[in-house]
Amino acid sequence: MSVRVLEPTMTFPRSSGILLHPTSLPGPYGIGELGPEAHRFADLLHDAGQKIWQVLPLGPTGYGDSPYQCFSAFAGNPLLLSLDRLVERGYLETSDLEERPLFSDDHVDFNRVIEWKTPLLRKAYQGFAETDFPNSDYDFFNTRHGEWLHDFALFMALKQKHQSAAWTSWEPKYALRDETALQQVQRWDLREEIAYQKFIQFEFERQWLELKAHCENIDIRLMGDVPIYVALDSSDVWSHPELFDLLPNGEPRLIAGVPPDYFSATGQCWGNPIYRWEQHAKEGYLWWIARFRRSLEMLDLIRLDHFRGFEAYYEIPGGATTAVHGRWVKGPGAALFEALQGALGELPIVAENLGLITPEVEALRNQFGFPGMAILQFAFGNDPQAPVFKPHNYEHHLVAYTGTHDNDTVVGWWRSTGAADSTRSAEDVAREMDLARRYLNTDGSEINWVMIRTLMASVANTVLFPLQDVLGVGSEGRMNLPGTASGNWRWRYRSEDLMPATAVRLKQIAETYER
Repeated sequence: MSVRVLEPTMTFPRSSGILLHPTSLPGPYGIGELGPEAHRFADLLHDAGQKIWQVLPLGPTGYGDSPYQCFSAFAGNPLLLSLDRLVERGYLETSDLEERPLFSDDHVDFNRVIEWKTPLLRKAYQGFAETDFPNSDYDFFNTRHGEWLHDFALFMALKQKHQSAAWTSWEPKYALRDETALQQVQRWDLREEIAYQKFIQFEFERQWLELKAHCENIDIRLMGDVPIYVALDSSDVWSHPELFDLLPNGEPRLIAGVPPDYFSATGQCWGNPIYRWEQHAKEGYLWWIARFRRSLEMLDLIRLDHFRGFEAYYEIPGGATTAVHGRWVKGPGAALFEALQGALGELPIVAENLGLITPEVEALRNQFGFPGMAILQFAFGNDPQAPVFKPHNYEHHLVAYTGTHDNDTVVGWWRSTGAADSTRSAEDVAREMDLARRYLNTDGSEINWVMIRTLMASVANTVLFPLQDVLGVGSEGRMNLPGTASGNWRWRYRSEDLMPATAVRLKQIAETYER
């Protein structure tokens, strides 16, 4: 049976942009925020002739500070809240921000930031309650997002009650959602904590939408990331256990990951619970519709992470520590995207089709007209997709990157290519670098700009670069090393790193290649 290939569901005009997660923004408070520096970065993108700002998932991070292991697929990360904006609103005093730790300008110390910032956010809630309540916008926010907001606020309040322990270790009456116990605790013990959590989400949405409006005014589109899976320790799993393949005690029967590949010789064992897709289908994919509706409220474009998992996903026995022993299982396929389109209309999705991609995965992507991705760093080695990652093989309807958050920076990659590793022999490395030099016509000088120009000149409608590659940062700027549980997601740039001359150079290249 033939599959009808649809025209692209959204036009992706010829353009370029920057990948930078907000935590990497500069500022005095130890972590990037959604305030003045975020607005300033958007202005810099505009000055540099860029049209897209891509970010990673924006949810409240849990284990390992990873934006791909969040406490909610719907909520925002409190650590991104701008303290300056809270002062402007009258919820904090300027003096509240004066005595702060000596934070690093180069990386995020998450534990230190959490320890200092959380009491300030709680104080801001008190300021809101005393000076700006009742608030009609707050009431509207609570009504509009009640579908997920109350469960999330209750979940976070219960985590606070249990000293941040995972919900699977709570007392059974809370872990397994005994209705009487939950009604009692939210009416009395946790009433104030629930109100605080709702305020934080209200303020996150307010600050994010202010930033989004500013980006719209200067013709910058916001592109975000929707991971296929959610964390086990999340309000999503706790409040909808019927949608996940769990044991009676809430632990996962099966977990997600990917088999051994060019990132890891033992594969990646993510630990996320597997969906019960038959139950999602029975409910008309309502949870997914709600998730995408929320994402489209906050973003202009969506990078759908691990797209191949919707055609077939890799499941691993629960409790496994490597992904060596697993199997591929068929996913929901076209039925999910048909339901999403039926409820939401046009889907501005970029399909992350990296890794072991089969003809069936590409058929599903093409059926809905979603552009795929190409990674220039992977064009010269032994990656199975290396041929289609070479720019002379690009199609127009494609999103091309120098690298992603999971790659080393271009400069770091170039410097480290002389050494073999667990996935590449010395001979493989030598062949890769020889091809890269010949293909890019370079001796390695300003290799970051060579690769940026190569993508800008390509026929791909959309090209994106991590800011680290624009700045020429080495491996110290890598955001994530897949398969490692700590030390990731920490990089920040300094204000002085992004010089006006850099913006001018980027704009000239964009204009030269009509982006």
